[in-house]
Amino acid sequence: MAGKEPLLSALKGGVLRLREGGGPCTDASPHLASLCQLLESILRKGLRQPAWGFRRRDYWHWLEQLPTGDGGRPTPLSISIQKAGSCEKVRTAQGRGRYFLRLALQGKALAGAVRQLARTPRLLEFYDPASSILGNEDLLEPFLSLLLVLTEMDFSLDLQNCSFLDESWLLPVCITYETVPCRALGMVLRYVESRVFVTEVLPESQAEVDEVVLAGDVLDEINGCSLRNAYSGQARAVLQKLKGQPLSFRLLRWRWHDGGVYEPLLPYLKLLKEKEPRFQLQHEPRRRAKGDPRRLQGGRLLYNLRYLGRTGVGKYGGKEVLDWAIPAVLERCSAAQEVLFDVKEAEVFVQEKASSKLLCRYPYPTISCVGRCRDSSNLFAFCVATSPESPDRSTFDCLVFASSSEQECEEIIRRIDVARAASLPPPQPKEMGHENLTALGWLPPSAPPHADPPALLAAAAVISPDLGSSHRNCRAAATRPRAEEQARPATPLQNTLPCICWKGGGGKKKLPSRAGA
Repeated sequence: MAGKEPLLSALKGGVLRLREGGGPCTDASPHLASLCQLLESILRKGLRQPAWGFRRRDYWHWLEQLPTGDGGRPTPLSISIQKAGSCEKVRTAQGRGRYFLRLALQGKALAGAVRQLARTPRLLEFYDPASSILGNEDLLEPFLSLLLVLTEMDFSLDLQNCSFLDESWLLPVCITYETVPCRALGMVLRYVESRVFVTEVLPESQAEVDEVVLAGDVLDEINGCSLRNAYSGQARAVLQKLKGQPLSFRLLRWRWHDGGVYEPLLPYLKLLKEKEPRFQLQHEPRRRAKGDPRRLQGGRLLYNLRYLGRTGVGKYGGKEVLDWAIPAVLERCSAAQEVLFDVKEAEVFVQEKASSKLLCRYPYPTISCVGRCRDSSNLFAFCVATSPESPDRSTFDCLVFASSSEQECEEIIRRIDVARAASLPPPQPKEMGHENLTALGWLPPSAPPHADPPALLAAAAVISPDLGSSHRNCRAAATRPRAEEQARPATPLQNTLPCICWKGGGGKKKLPSRAGA
């Protein structure tokens, strides 16, 4: 009987083609959209329409009425129906039904929905037994068998990519754009039929520098807030509420996988062109010369670098470890990753260049050293504490990067060193004994616990070469006559390690931050 029904025969072929792919089925599968269209055609076949009224009946109208109770506990079916009914990105019965099908495929709930329909005579009356598949017992059984085969398959779908299901089964290319807080992103927006379009990316702006957003893209979400049915000015209002926070945008590309314009966007782009006659689709970001530091508003800098990898270096994070840690990373021959390296006021911020995805961020107090490779002038690395909140148990990792020039490499090292020095708070004397200095990576483990003060401080000074000038100030103060010291008020030294407390011999002695040469 199933062979006499063309839709069931086509569905069987679609299921077999989908299984041939192997592994979880994703949105990239060339057979997924056609399978979903076949499922929708079957669910619509023989659907009775009301004799009067303005609302045309669709399969979503019986899905939302399905009894899904299981003693009050949520089930995959009830969860799928609830999500489809409450989704802000779809507005029509067609869109909600399509969103449910995607949810049900991933949640393995589609066969359960059809079974529940068959046990609910009130809803089964939606279908004409003579012309439908769901209302015909002989055809319902083979249809359920095919749904059970789908239940055995794994689906990994981007369920957030649903903003165009009202119009089409074709899904747009969806990307995530993450960026750091800034005064102005530099995206010019235009509202067309409750959608937010980027009409221009301003020169020298954050958006242009990140090389992700293109004119013609659609803003779908900002930090999880949907803009599908946006009112005029909503995107600006959301950004105002998120001022000072990292931002995550979901963008829908105007360009589809085949390189042409995403077809459901054509009516919107036509309206946009009427409102903005000078509007042009942007095919690729405006790129800068490779290796040039990118200077932004507010004094922030980004660099085009290659991230080569990381390795653990143990409990000591001084500059000496870079001599063997950098070669250890290079010997692994791992694939280099193109990144944007952001030297900020309070931290180092590293993003994946292609997607702007955050890879890592390290506040300067967690960075124990930064330096260059001796054998290659364009390689540099820095060590970070893996557990900065527990210095006594922390170990260090070394991260290695490649820049495009020796000059750029030196500039990055210098800026990180200056920022690290400025971020170090004056430590309390009781916290700076031998054990804590060793745990922080400022002393090698081999340093004797009762070393002479100059030796101890010389070892501690490995954290920064800038401490030398500060030490000279400290030493001058230490040799100044006591009367002069009392006459002059104490001035804390900024951007340095001002003093430590050393235990040994006759008790505690207050020492300058670095021993004399």
